[in-house]
Amino acid sequence: MRFETRAIHSGLKIGNPSKSIIPPISPSTIFEIDAGGRNKEDLHYTRLTNPNRLQFEEVIASLEEGEAAAAFSSGIAAATALLQSLDPGDHIIVPEDIYAGNRMMMKGIMSRWGIDMSFINMTSLDVIEAHIKPKTKLIWIETPSNPLMRITDIPGVVQLARENGLRTVADNTWPTPVNQLPLKHGADLVLHSTSKYFGGHSDILGGALVTAKKDELWDRITTVQKMGGAVPSPQDCWMLSRSTRTLAYRMKGHNEHAAIIADFLNSHPKVADVFYPGLDSHPGHEIAKNQMKGFGGMISFLIDGDRQQAINIVGRSRLITRATSLGGVESTWEHRRSSESEGSVTPDNLIRISIGLEHPDDILEDLQQALD
Repeated sequence: MRFETRAIHSGLKIGNPSKSIIPPISPSTIFEIDAGGRNKEDLHYTRLTNPNRLQFEEVIASLEEGEAAAAFSSGIAAATALLQSLDPGDHIIVPEDIYAGNRMMMKGIMSRWGIDMSFINMTSLDVIEAHIKPKTKLIWIETPSNPLMRITDIPGVVQLARENGLRTVADNTWPTPVNQLPLKHGADLVLHSTSKYFGGHSDILGGALVTAKKDELWDRITTVQKMGGAVPSPQDCWMLSRSTRTLAYRMKGHNEHAAIIADFLNSHPKVADVFYPGLDSHPGHEIAKNQMKGFGGMISFLIDGDRQQAINIVGRSRLITRATSLGGVESTWEHRRSSESEGSVTPDNLIRISIGLEHPDDILEDLQQALD
């Protein structure tokens, strides 16, 4: 089946004994054990598994073309579970402009677990190779990166990792599997904040990991998922499955609208630079074309001014919502540095915008008046 069909039909039969076209929400925390005793695959306790969680894990694994998926209560919970599956003293290589929440988690929590980290510019394979240590276990890919929109060569990093016996994980939150399939390029794992484009309506918190194959590392991850307990509720899993059915068509709109807005910003006299991989002028454009089907709904741009001027521009919006999240049907933007912590490499005059599904002319009108 094609992507759009899988998004609509995957997982519908799991845990749905009725003739309902849409599976019901299963809020029960416990499930009756057979009189003959418990089997390993039986439902038992909802922290361990739940019909709605199984449904969403089935659909996201199918869309990312992975062997299995594990859903979590947030993207940060999914990222933390991956790092908790490593051993104390292990070293990881991470983008210097990684999503700020993951950087805070890594430095504030996982460093105390003994995880060693190198935060580097991930646009150069030579730079990545130079930072590999004897105890390096994982290379973390975020492409496009958040918020600088840097592009990392996924197949190139995968080859480098395999030559050195390392694993790779790709944060695919921004592109989604509509635009990019890291596992097809050889990545071992894919990470998502499903709060963003999978949810799509700014009303669900969630995260997920998808694996290319079930192996010892995957066993560790699912143990952390089940025993750590940072799992999504049945209601959130049901809503995620519901929203995912329209993902392909929502992303087409995000892609199309962002391309229009990027062209507008690229020619505006008060904009100093635009970071969007769909622009020919983007330094990672050619690599992005080779590994992406579309360029997504996220744009970052530098205004020709200082921090306060950038804040003032965001403050003048009438349609675009001032908010830190992204991936919803509504357009949102923010002065990004204000939301980030120590260690950020984001310029003070950068604005990050998530292009929504409003009519693009209405978004353009709001941008025009805010910039002017």
